[in-house]
Order: sequence, then C-alpha cells, then structure tokens
Amino acid sequence: MSGLPGVNFPGLGTGLAILRDGKLLLYRRTRPPEADHWNIVGGKIDHLEQSAIAAVREAEEESGLKIGEISFLCVSEQIFAEEGQHWVSIMYLTTDFIGEPQVMEPEKLPEFGWFDLENLPKPLSRFVADAVEHLRLS
Repeated sequence: MSGLPGVNFPGLGTGLAILRDGKLLLYRRTRPPEADHWNIVGGKIDHLEQSAIAAVREAEEESGLKIGEISFLCVSEQIFAEEGQHWVSIMYLTTDFIGEPQVMEPEKLPEFGWFDLENLPKPLSRFVADAVEHLRLS
C-alpha cells in the first residue's frame, strides 16, 4: 500500500495510558489529527513491530520515562472526517515506570500534566475519552 497511513488508508497506532496516584499523564498535541487536544503518549506502529512494543517505545521517546510492565486497555477507532483521517489505536495501561515526564518533542507535544480522571483538560482527544471510559470500568 502506498500513501500516508490515516489519510490514504486507515492508520494503525498505539497509545499508553500512564497513571500515577490516580492521575493520568496527558500531553497537548500540535499536529493533526486533533491538534491542540490533550492525549496520552503514543504513535504509529512500525511494520513488523508488535503494538505493545510500539506503545513502550513511543511512550519512552515522548515522555522520557522508563516504562516497565504494561497491560492491554482497549481499542479505539476514530474517523476524523473534517481532517480526512481514520485511525485505529491499540491502547495499553501502566503504573510501572521510572522517572519524571519531560517535554521531549516540543514541536509535537509542547506541554503535559497529570490530571484527575474526574477533572480532565479540554479539548480532550477522542482516544483519551475511550481510554478513560475503560479505566473507569476496570
């Protein structure tokens, strides 16, 4: 398949919900889809890369944290008709990490914060809305 994932064909991504003391780590995105929305760390899954490995890789690249054990959380499929994008994201959860988050990619993720699940920032990514729904069920 040629073209851009998410634009010319559905993109496959992954995300990692990182919890500490009941608070969720979120970064504000600057790029589409959902530019200026708050989201969990994550990104595209590379060809021949397992989604769980991609989730850890992306989380470490974007946050500077050292990620330990993770568990499956949910799958979220989002179609952003207004942006011409379609993504399926396999999402994971962890409370096992070392370090303090940092801004590692300021051009993509310029700010972050720890947010209570009952007091999340706006605008909130649709992917995070799905993840939080599953977090509340578990």
